[in-house]
Amino acid sequence: MEKKMSDKLILPLCGHIDSNNSAQVESELNEKIAGAGQASLVLDASKLEYISSAGLRVILRLKKNNPDLCIINVSSEVYEILDMTGFTEMMKVEKAYRVVSVEGCEEIGRGANGTIYRIDQDNVVKVYNNADALEDIRHEREVAKLALILGIPTAISYDVVRVGDSYGSVFELLNASSFSKILAREPEKLDWCAMEFAAMLKKIHGTLVPDGKLPDMREKALDCARFMKDHLPQGYGDKLVSLVEAVPHDDHMIHGDYHTKNVELQNDEVLLIDMDTLSVGYPIFELGPMYNSFIGFSEYDNDVILKFQGFDHNTGRLFWRRALSAYLGTRNERKLKEVEDKARIVGYMRLIRRSIRRGYDQTDSGRKEAELWTKELIELLDKIDTLTFNANEIELEAEPGNLSEVQEFVDEHLQAADCPQRAKMQIDVAVEEIFINITSYAYRPDKGNAAVRVEISEAPVTVTVTFLDHGVPYDPLAKSDPDVTLSADQREIGGLGIFMTKKLMDGVEYEYKDGQNILKLKKNL
Repeated sequence: MEKKMSDKLILPLCGHIDSNNSAQVESELNEKIAGAGQASLVLDASKLEYISSAGLRVILRLKKNNPDLCIINVSSEVYEILDMTGFTEMMKVEKAYRVVSVEGCEEIGRGANGTIYRIDQDNVVKVYNNADALEDIRHEREVAKLALILGIPTAISYDVVRVGDSYGSVFELLNASSFSKILAREPEKLDWCAMEFAAMLKKIHGTLVPDGKLPDMREKALDCARFMKDHLPQGYGDKLVSLVEAVPHDDHMIHGDYHTKNVELQNDEVLLIDMDTLSVGYPIFELGPMYNSFIGFSEYDNDVILKFQGFDHNTGRLFWRRALSAYLGTRNERKLKEVEDKARIVGYMRLIRRSIRRGYDQTDSGRKEAELWTKELIELLDKIDTLTFNANEIELEAEPGNLSEVQEFVDEHLQAADCPQRAKMQIDVAVEEIFINITSYAYRPDKGNAAVRVEISEAPVTVTVTFLDHGVPYDPLAKSDPDVTLSADQREIGGLGIFMTKKLMDGVEYEYKDGQNILKLKKNL
C-alpha cells in the first residue's frame, strides 16, 4: 500500500517484476503517481524478491519522469542487480536495514533527538525521534568521525538499523557505564566524576574546528533570544538579544548536550556519546544547557532530575558546582557565581522557549515553572551586562578586606603551574603591595572595583598578574625609588611597596587605556 509522507510518495514494489508483469506494474505505479501532485517518488523494495531487465526498464522510465526518485529497503540480492547495472550510480538506492527491538531494554540516555538503549552487553542503539532519520544519522556519524579525528574520544556508529517505525545507530560500548549511573550507584565518586567530566569538557572546548565543518551555536542562541522578545517585559527582550549578539564568534568545539548521561566510562577510558548536537561556539552556550541538566530542569519540581539523570536534585547541584569549579580551575565563589549567573541566562531562555513551544505553559504546573524561570531571568538581566567571561580573572571591590581572596585566587593559578615556593612568595608579596595600593588611592574617597587577571605562558614559563581599575590615573612607576642606603632617621616612611615589587618581579609595566589603570607584573618561573 502506498504511503504519503509530507512531500514524499512511497510506493511498494512486491514479489517478482519480470517480462510477464512489468507492463502491469508500470501502469499501476503511474496511476498512483498521477494523483500525487509534486511529491517526490520513493520506491519501497522491502518485499521485492526478484527483478529482471524488464523491471529495470520500468524503474528507468520512472526515473526520467521523476528525477528525485530513490529506492529504499533493497535486499542484498536485488541490490547486487541494481549495482551491476549502474542504477546505484544514477539514483539513491538504500539497502534494507536489519530490525532491532528495544522492548525491555535499559534506557541509558534521552535527548531532544532520540533515546539510547543498551541492546546487549556490548552494544547500544540510539533510536531517533524523527521517523525519517537517515539524514540525521548520516550527520551524526560524520560529526562523530570529525570529533575523533580532532582528538575527542567517542564511540562511532558501525551499523544503521530499523527500530519500529524509525531508525537507529548502533555503537559498541562494552560494559560501559554513564557518569549518571556511577553517581547514582557510587556517590562517593562524585569528586572524581566532576574532575573527569570537567577535563573532557576542557578538551572539547580546547579543540579548534576547521571552518564550516560544524554549525555555529551562537546562531541558535540568537534565534532563541529573538523568540523570547515577545515573552519578556519591555526592554528585557532587547537586552537579551544584545547580550547574545555581543558574544564573539568562536571556532572551538561545543558538544551542545553535555551532561552525565552522555559521558561514559568504558574500561577506564572516558568516552563522549550522542554527538548530533556537536557545534562550534563560545563556552557559555555549552554551560547554559549544562546548568539546565543539573539544576534548571528540576528547579521547580526537584523530582525531575531523578527521572532524567537517576540521581537527586541535591546531587545535581553539588555536581554542577564541583564540575564548574574544576572547569574554571578555581574554588573562588565570586568567580563561580559570576559564570553560573551568565550560564543561567542562556539556560533559562532555552527552558522558557521549550515550555512555550511544547505547550507546557498551558498547564498549571508548567505555567508556574515558566513563571519561576522568567522571574529568575529578569533578575539576572537587571545585573549582567555581558555573557563572556575570563576564567583567569576576578573582579571585586577594591578594599583591604578582599586581599586574602585576591591572593587565594592568584595562588590557585600558581599551584596549577607548579610554581616554586620562592617565586610564589615573591609574587604574593608583589600582589599584596599593588592591591593595597589600589585600595588606598584609586577611588579615594569613593569606592570602586578592581580586576585581577592571572595568565601563564610557556617557553619560558612566565606568570603575568594584571591589575585593572577605573580609578584616577596613576603611574606608580613614575615615582623615584627610595634611597635604601640612608639610615632609619634619614629615610621617609612609605614608598617601599612599589620598590619591592620592581625588585621581586622580572618585569613591571603600566599604561592608562580606555579609562583604566593597567599594571602588569611578570615573573619567570
